[in-house]
Amino acid sequence: MLTHTLSDSSLLSKYDLKPNDAILASDTHMPLYNDLLSRKHALIAGGAAQNTARGAQYILPPNTVLYIGCVGKDEYAQKLHSACSAAGLRVEYRVDEIQPTGRCGVLINGHNRSMCTHLAAANEYKLEHLQSPEIWPLVQKAKVYYVGGFHLTVCVPAVMALAKEAAANKDKVFIMNLSAPFIPQFFKSQLDETSPYWDYVIGNETEAAAWAEAEGGEIKGKTVGETAVYMAGLKKVNEGRKRIVVITQGTDPTVVAIQGEGKAKEFPVREIGKEEIYDTNGAGDAFAGGFVAGIVGGKSLEESVDMGQWLAKLSIKELGPQFPSPKQTYSKA
Repeated sequence: MLTHTLSDSSLLSKYDLKPNDAILASDTHMPLYNDLLSRKHALIAGGAAQNTARGAQYILPPNTVLYIGCVGKDEYAQKLHSACSAAGLRVEYRVDEIQPTGRCGVLINGHNRSMCTHLAAANEYKLEHLQSPEIWPLVQKAKVYYVGGFHLTVCVPAVMALAKEAAANKDKVFIMNLSAPFIPQFFKSQLDETSPYWDYVIGNETEAAAWAEAEGGEIKGKTVGETAVYMAGLKKVNEGRKRIVVITQGTDPTVVAIQGEGKAKEFPVREIGKEEIYDTNGAGDAFAGGFVAGIVGGKSLEESVDMGQWLAKLSIKELGPQFPSPKQTYSKA
């Protein structure tokens, strides 16, 4: 992840980027990464789901979390290995011989950030790696599966393999993150294929609105709470576990809907002064990391939400999706 703090909007205009957005890079965006390297920048280990994995591992006991993805055969892959190792996170990458490790350009402007991602090797993940004799036994040992929505642009069969493994074993949990508005907008059929398997869904208010818009019908244009309730009520394969939908709203309360329980609940966020906010990039990933850590640790829904808010608060005081060192210990609000 190449992070650069803007002094004006000229770089946004140059690459036709919105001030606060997350997109996949097109050919016209490819020069952006060398452009950022030529400017003052920070190089941070990133990747949305990998950020969440590092966040969960920040809270959980050592070697609790395993991240699976795809990288290139280059120095950036080694940097990821080193960063994850330092965080106590185990990684099992598929190494692509052709494509380089994926990159994300992050342009910080005030409290906004514009993210432009070139998936590269991350776009080359294969089901065969997941189901290989070295990896699948690790999958079977896991109790909680977390998938970022970005992977729906890459390898849906791998996502479905995890979803079905969770549904076939009633004590396992499948968590889906909507990740970005363009996922429900342009990858709706892929997202819909996974929806019957969602035990938990995580997203923010913009992603929830994009999902409702794509879904259409009676839910189009509804409030965040109404959207969460509707999403929670969708058909589900594992009927023994109620679906829970969690929608963050920045500094506004986090909205939670539980299947079959009617009106959504709201959980106030942990307060933070504007002067304490350094970078909101990765705040959603950090929330997901804390929340997932709560689920893995057997915490209540209320405490899991608070753990997510606690970790997000720590993250936005740092540059990019990082967490303070020395490690801090979670305490209830």
